[in-house]
Amino acid sequence: MHSIRKSGPWLLTGLVLLVALLPLRAHGQEDNAWEEDFKTAPPPGRQTFASTCAGCHGLDGRGSERAPSIATSAKMQHASDSDIAKIISSGVPGTGMPAFHTLTPTQVRDLVNYVRFLQGKQNARTLPGNSASGKTIFFGKGDCSSCHSVAGQGGFLGPDLTSYGLRLSTAEIRKAIVEPGRIVPNGYKAVQVTMRDGTQVEGVVRNEDNFSLQLLSKDGSFHFFDKSDLHAVHNLEQSFMPADYGQRLDQKELNDLISYLMTASGTSNSNSKNKTKAGE
Repeated sequence: MHSIRKSGPWLLTGLVLLVALLPLRAHGQEDNAWEEDFKTAPPPGRQTFASTCAGCHGLDGRGSERAPSIATSAKMQHASDSDIAKIISSGVPGTGMPAFHTLTPTQVRDLVNYVRFLQGKQNARTLPGNSASGKTIFFGKGDCSSCHSVAGQGGFLGPDLTSYGLRLSTAEIRKAIVEPGRIVPNGYKAVQVTMRDGTQVEGVVRNEDNFSLQLLSKDGSFHFFDKSDLHAVHNLEQSFMPADYGQRLDQKELNDLISYLMTASGTSNSNSKNKTKAGE
C-alpha cells in the first residue's frame, strides 16, 4: 500500500502527459501522410487526361470499345514525344481521334508526359520549358550545334547529345550547362599543339600513339601531326564548352534548351522514321 501511494502521483502525471501528447502525435501523423501523398502524386496531366482522353482510351490508357490502348500499344510506345504531341493537337484524319486545338502547349506537353507515365516509362518527367524553342536555341543563339550533334546534325568537337538528357534530371542538365568547372568526358581532352615553327593549333585529341597525334580543331578540321615535328603539347585545363551560358541565355531560354535535351532522343526516332520513309 505504501509503495502504491507513492507511485500514484507519478502515474497520474504520466497519464496527463500521454493525453497531452496524443493530439500532437496525431497531427504529426497527418503531416507525414500529406507528405507521402505529395511524394507519390502522379505527374501533371492526369486531370487533363481524365477530362479529355479517358472517355475513349480509359483512365488507365488501355483502351475501350471507342479507342485503342495507348499504354500498351508498341506503336505508341515507340512514337516520339513530338509525334504524340502532334496527334493530340492535330488529331488523326479518317479515325475517331479528334484534334484538341483548345489545349495550350503546356497542357499538350503534360499530356505527353502522362501518356509516358501510363506506359511505365522512367522518363515520364515534366519538362521545364518548350522543347521546340529549345531546338531553335541549340542550333541558333546557343550555338551548341557548332560542337555537339543531335540525331546526326551538328558538330563533332564535343560529345553527341542525342541521348544525353534521357535519364538526367532538370537540375543535372542545368548544372552541366551553366557551371564552368565541369569534368571533361573521356575522349574529349583539349590540348594546344605547338609546332617547331611556332604555329599553334587547339583542338580535341581524337587519336594518339607514340609517333603521331590526330587532332580535331575548333573549326571542324582534322590535323595529323608527326610528333617529331612538334615542339610541345599542352593539356588545356578548361574544356571548349563556353562558361557563360548563365549570362548568354535567360531562365526561359535555359529551360527550353534543357527541355530539348531531355526529349532529343525522341527527335532522333522521328528523324529515323522520316529517313526510312524517304528511302522507300
